[in-house]
Amino acid sequence: MAIHFVNPEFGRPQITDDLKEMGFLINHKKVYRLMREMEIQSVLRRKRKRHGHTPSVIFPNRLRRKFRAVGPNQKMVTDITYVSDGKEFYYLSVIQDLFNNEIVSWEFSRRNDLELVLNTVEKWRKKKDVAGAVLHSDQGFQYTSKLYNNRLEANGINGSHSRKVNCLDNACIESFFSHLKTEKLYMEQCKSEKELRQAIEDYIYYYNYKRRQRRLKKRAPIEYRHALAA
Repeated sequence: MAIHFVNPEFGRPQITDDLKEMGFLINHKKVYRLMREMEIQSVLRRKRKRHGHTPSVIFPNRLRRKFRAVGPNQKMVTDITYVSDGKEFYYLSVIQDLFNNEIVSWEFSRRNDLELVLNTVEKWRKKKDVAGAVLHSDQGFQYTSKLYNNRLEANGINGSHSRKVNCLDNACIESFFSHLKTEKLYMEQCKSEKELRQAIEDYIYYYNYKRRQRRLKKRAPIEYRHALAA
């Protein structure tokens, strides 16, 4: 029920996958039975028509699934996920540093548009020295637009794109979104935009400063960065 509350558009396959991600040993048949008993039914979202959108700019895949960096602000990944307060959909755009998995910039919006992405890049630029960094994304319409390309070029950022329909090329940030939803949003079941925004802000702080990771020698991202700089 918690999964359905946060992602009402999820059907049986997605709910089954999320339960397995959370550690529950369950198959799709049992999920189907429980959904019927709890009267859970996915809510279909209306997709925006793009009328044969053709990407303007396609970058080479500069990461090639090499998700390790020897220093901060060298290899970055970015993506957008949708979240819900049970009534409306909202969109979260994030930039993550592959050196220590730190979330260096994020933006929350009612609209999944180019402005959401550009604002996320701008917040990152104001906090970090972005020149020479690689910023990797999928081939979503925002990330292949001329305006996005111009913004990266103006700041000396090297754009990078995943191959089409290949989520593994950007697996690290997908992992972060999964942690955010299973460890925070599924539990709290936010009932308003304000509550949802606050929950995301609280989790990103926790993730950056307190959530220890095995790959980081059991340190939190910012703790790991400070330790190597000392």
